[in-house]
Amino acid sequence: MASENKPAMQRFWREVALAPARAGFEIHLDGKPLRLPDGILLTLSEAALAQAVAEEWRGLGARFSQDDLPLTRIIGTGVSRIAPAPEASIAALARYGESDLLCYRASAPEALVLRQQARWQPWLAWAAQVLDAPLRVASGIMPHPQPPASLAALRAALAAHDPIGLAALSVLVPALGSLVLGLAVAKGALSAEDAHALAELDALFQEELWGRDPEASARRARIAADIATAARVLALMSGARGNV
Repeated sequence: MASENKPAMQRFWREVALAPARAGFEIHLDGKPLRLPDGILLTLSEAALAQAVAEEWRGLGARFSQDDLPLTRIIGTGVSRIAPAPEASIAALARYGESDLLCYRASAPEALVLRQQARWQPWLAWAAQVLDAPLRVASGIMPHPQPPASLAALRAALAAHDPIGLAALSVLVPALGSLVLGLAVAKGALSAEDAHALAELDALFQEELWGRDPEASARRARIAADIATAARVLALMSGARGNV
């Protein structure tokens, strides 16, 4: 079903096929190669990712919108917008390391303080060990500087990703509010579902105290879907050539 939020488009093809190409694989609609809105021919080097995109197009109904093509949308962003100048995306994502969610802790109540320590600290330890990026923790919301060497290490971890990976991280990291959690998902160390639960730890704690807010729950569900799609792109890519 086409989304109510975006203009609907009419399906004009019957058959979707995966076709070998010089640089990998193309998706063909009734024998014609799929192009992005800017006219760029969509060619994917990873067979698993290409197959997933083909399935996405194969599963569309008679009318659809861009919201029904989340994988294609992320890939298109990588190919059309990020590939020409990846440094801009790397710099934007690296800034999340300067104010990572996991580094800002509550001072009260004690139950929340302890929960943050128990669930967030292991991922800061992971960043220190795996990414060589130890980060400082502080209470409250006032900004505090992180070690330059750690920020450089986080930037290097981002730079290891190709434009499509950066496009997925550009969805994942802002949704989580944490570069550490985003990179952990990209490395396959953390599932999308668990990363989202960690990012929503404070909100879920408040929900336990005061009850469920339907609007907040709906927002959380939308974000969960975005996180799952971005994580799927990263998993399909890393599955083909090993974790970055």
